[in-house]
Amino acid sequence: MDALTDLGVKKMNWAWQYMPILNEIHKKYKDEKPFTGCKMVVCCHLEAKTANLARLFRDTGAEVWATGSNPLSTQDEIVAALINHDKMVVHAKHTEDNEAFRKNLYKVLELKPNLILDDGGDLSTIVHTERKDYLEGLKGISEETTTGVARLRALEKDGLLKVPVIAANNAQMKYLFDNRYGTGQSVWDGIMRTTNLAICGKVVVVAGYGWCGKGVAGKARGLGAHVIITEIDPIKALEALMDGFDVMPMDQAAPLGDFFVTVTGNTNVVSKRHFDLLKEGAVLSNAGHFDVEIAVKDLESYARNTWEAKPNIKGYQLPNGKSVFVIGSGRLVNIAAADGHPVEIMDGSFGVQYFSMLYLWKNRDKLEARLFDTPAEIDQELAFLKLKSMHKTIDTLTEEQTRYLNSW
Repeated sequence: MDALTDLGVKKMNWAWQYMPILNEIHKKYKDEKPFTGCKMVVCCHLEAKTANLARLFRDTGAEVWATGSNPLSTQDEIVAALINHDKMVVHAKHTEDNEAFRKNLYKVLELKPNLILDDGGDLSTIVHTERKDYLEGLKGISEETTTGVARLRALEKDGLLKVPVIAANNAQMKYLFDNRYGTGQSVWDGIMRTTNLAICGKVVVVAGYGWCGKGVAGKARGLGAHVIITEIDPIKALEALMDGFDVMPMDQAAPLGDFFVTVTGNTNVVSKRHFDLLKEGAVLSNAGHFDVEIAVKDLESYARNTWEAKPNIKGYQLPNGKSVFVIGSGRLVNIAAADGHPVEIMDGSFGVQYFSMLYLWKNRDKLEARLFDTPAEIDQELAFLKLKSMHKTIDTLTEEQTRYLNSW
């Protein structure tokens, strides 16, 4: 086994021992193999945890091909391990350019999948626009992210959605834990390991106060930062204020921030008009799916000079003489500059994905071509499994309590 493959296998095995939900699923379905006959494409951040999910699908009957959902998040050692050790078809490479990235998306579609697990909606969009021929035989899609769900909802709204889609991101076992605790920890892991700078005593500007933004802001406060929230939604802004954070528009926050984290799923959140407002040494990072939240292309053309400040950090000297820095080219900081969410958190999210895909497969040809939420019973079952793995039990309703709740 070559060194790269060996490293990938070690990473996957390390993660697997901290994924009790996936282990329990493996134990339950490895002999039954409920995905037998299913051709599946997994499009995700290719690292140890997602590799274990792909292996689980394979071990429970599916033929699995995999590709990356972000060129900076693909870990070559994981790709090597899946190809050489697990004999899986994988088309992905770290830091590939956008053309190569798109080509790999097309390559995995050559499997003619029955199911697609998507992360960000790129593959789902391709089969609904450029390669509609692959809709034949496609029985369903499960989408992992807020951004991807928004794109698929737009397709549905325009009457263009042709297959049933489960919005796995909308499951409570996903957004309450992955989006909040996972993003919160992994974003600061990426920023701190890349910059080696202190967070305590600094001003952190978090753009967006959805579940991911709440996680990022909460962890920043825990690290000793003064946190400012920027928002467009008055309810979320009020919630942030009552959670103890400062709230203001980005135009006002731009001169104050030492660190910026965009978590909106939108474009040009830190835009050209903000560049000259930034303080000397400001560090910009993004935790939204696409690299459009920070206007990096505008920054490239506006800057007087650029340089690699250190690995994964690019410096920009502005016309006003100040220098600012961008981590990971403005791509997902927690996966472009770190290893993504904690293993135990993703164990729950991938349990959601597994059962969502199983639901689609068991109900193929029965579901309408629309967006569905993950069935509530899946959320409940996974929560009990997670509690069990943590050696915790909870109360159950007595007959008297049940009667009381059902009375009028």
